[in-house]
Amino acid sequence: MTASYDVELIAVTKSFGEVVAVDRVDLAVERGTFLTLLGPSGCGKTTTLRLIGGFEHPDSGEIVIRGQPMGRTPPYRRPTSMVFQNYALFPHLTVAENIAYGLRERRVDRTTIQRRVREMLELVALQGLENRYPRQLSGGQQQRVALARSLVIEPAVLLLDEPLGALDLKLRRQMQLELKRLQTQVGITFIYVTHDQEEALTMSDRVAVMNHGRIEQLGTPEELYERPRTRFVAEFLGAANVLPAVVRAADATSACLEIAGRRLTVPVRGLTAGLPVALVVRPHWLTLRSAEDESAEWQGTIVERVYKGSTITYRVQMHGEVSILVDVPTGSGLRVFSVGETVAIGVDPSRLHVVTE
Repeated sequence: MTASYDVELIAVTKSFGEVVAVDRVDLAVERGTFLTLLGPSGCGKTTTLRLIGGFEHPDSGEIVIRGQPMGRTPPYRRPTSMVFQNYALFPHLTVAENIAYGLRERRVDRTTIQRRVREMLELVALQGLENRYPRQLSGGQQQRVALARSLVIEPAVLLLDEPLGALDLKLRRQMQLELKRLQTQVGITFIYVTHDQEEALTMSDRVAVMNHGRIEQLGTPEELYERPRTRFVAEFLGAANVLPAVVRAADATSACLEIAGRRLTVPVRGLTAGLPVALVVRPHWLTLRSAEDESAEWQGTIVERVYKGSTITYRVQMHGEVSILVDVPTGSGLRVFSVGETVAIGVDPSRLHVVTE
């Protein structure tokens, strides 16, 4: 147990009947961190959040918050607060009364409550709306009230269970930036649950990608995106081509891989000849060129073209059954290719990443 950590999970396991929701998870969250638990439905991320908040209790292992083992401490006695997916605002209370609720339950004096509510209204930019009821607010405003109600009690850790899920895309993106601003301003630890990769990349200091109740990889958004450790992380975190490859030769600094009938030398260590691996290639790491360009690494035929506004995504069929996605920015003066054309595909080998799982 380390003083610099706000939350520690030590070999935590939680089962529901025969289903293991959280499987021997170890996790340490440094003070002031915005950590996102990211993964598909059923991966254990929400159960992990509820275990930290005391809404569930582990079958084995230990949860420590601010150096204190929690044991079976109930939620209201933990130095945490939780923002639920549906906000859980009291419909019969005004904005100010909703924000003040936790302080009244703690029997804080009226003057302090009024001061803290004013501070929270300013923090979440809801000044002038304190006398409205939840039904009179937009989804984004309701979410800000839920945040203010959780922050007003000054928790050590704020837990957020997919609080942006009900918002439309434009508002969700706006609130992602607002949440990060709030977290930076108040300086407390946020632990956020989502299945949305963009949210995780936009807001987080660190991301824990979960799968089948375990953490597959923990790191910064850049680390996970650029250097995933497993095929699952590579495919889940953003668009990725994961190409089957075989190591044909290797030395201390690089390896020669055979992919789609062509060989490519990649600056990667620790591989041995004959090892089957997967090559991770993000679509925007690639370029499309005319088929006559012999300097390109691969060739193929365009089988699909999708216009996405800022980019055009091409699906290119290469040797055998291998296909690859290529993102090309629009308005860049680059040639627009047609379905059925043969093209060359260029790649910078230094951008590529190899996984062995």
